[in-house]
Amino acid sequence: MPAPLTLAEIASRLGGRVAGDAQTAIRQVGSLENAGAGEIAFLANPKYKAKLAGTRAAAVIVSAENEGLTELPRIVCEQPYAYFARLSQLFNPPTVQAAGVHPLAIVSPGVKLGARVSIGPGCVIGEGASIGDDSCLYPGVVVYPGCRLGARAIVHAGAVIGADGFGIAREDGRWIKIPQIGSVVIGDDVEIGANTTIDRGAIDDTVIEDGVKLDNQIQIGHNVRVGAHTAMAGCVAVAGSAEIGRHCTIGAAAVILGHLQLADHVDVSAGTVISRSVLKPGTYTGMFPFDLNESWAKNTAVVRHLAQLLDRVRALEAKEKKDG
Repeated sequence: MPAPLTLAEIASRLGGRVAGDAQTAIRQVGSLENAGAGEIAFLANPKYKAKLAGTRAAAVIVSAENEGLTELPRIVCEQPYAYFARLSQLFNPPTVQAAGVHPLAIVSPGVKLGARVSIGPGCVIGEGASIGDDSCLYPGVVVYPGCRLGARAIVHAGAVIGADGFGIAREDGRWIKIPQIGSVVIGDDVEIGANTTIDRGAIDDTVIEDGVKLDNQIQIGHNVRVGAHTAMAGCVAVAGSAEIGRHCTIGAAAVILGHLQLADHVDVSAGTVISRSVLKPGTYTGMFPFDLNESWAKNTAVVRHLAQLLDRVRALEAKEKKDG
């Protein structure tokens, strides 16, 4: 754990403007609800300003527009949440495995390992695979033959990269397996969560571009392409040959059907089923069906009152019939 830092020292490292006592000492980050002496919290959304009023944190991170909500010592910056993340990294450096191949890992012939790569116990790396510099594979990761991971990859326990995609053809009531001869190509600075699976391509490669962040238990089908710096929460399922743009966010348990396209800067809400291509940036929500978030919210309000509306329509029809 690094030694305590003053707000002035933090700002000198990470930027931002200090308001209040710049010599306030900070030893750790915390939440608005639970932070105490020596801890710093953040406010990114003004709807939590009531929690800010009651916080016992020693200092807070706020935006310029929310600076007036507190008299506490504070760091003022453009993106409080991102600033908080960087500060938390400063106080909580990641625990990483030692570089090298664990004795209980299996690395096949012809594998190319970059500098300072860490391969944990129980990992299996298939023939001809390659893993870039400074990458870390936690216990039990399986990388199938021929798959390529870029530099600084973080792959959590139980992930499987390069298993066969779901390629089958029907003939006379039976299924014929289609050989999956593509690979998986993963860019730099990608993080893959525990038990996430990324299938190899049927013919062409499955591609995960630079900076993509995948949560736990995600399924990426064959021939999918995920654009740079897109992030997906847990249990997302992306069917084969979908193309997801850059800087997208996909909420937990969302489903992207196969052979669809998502433009750059598309945000998909949790539990949403994307059943047609999305060619315009925006936030999309819902299952009956999905729509632009604003339209979906209005329709949802109507759906909740459909029974009452139906009763009114029936009453009006009965009255019209009686009067007629």
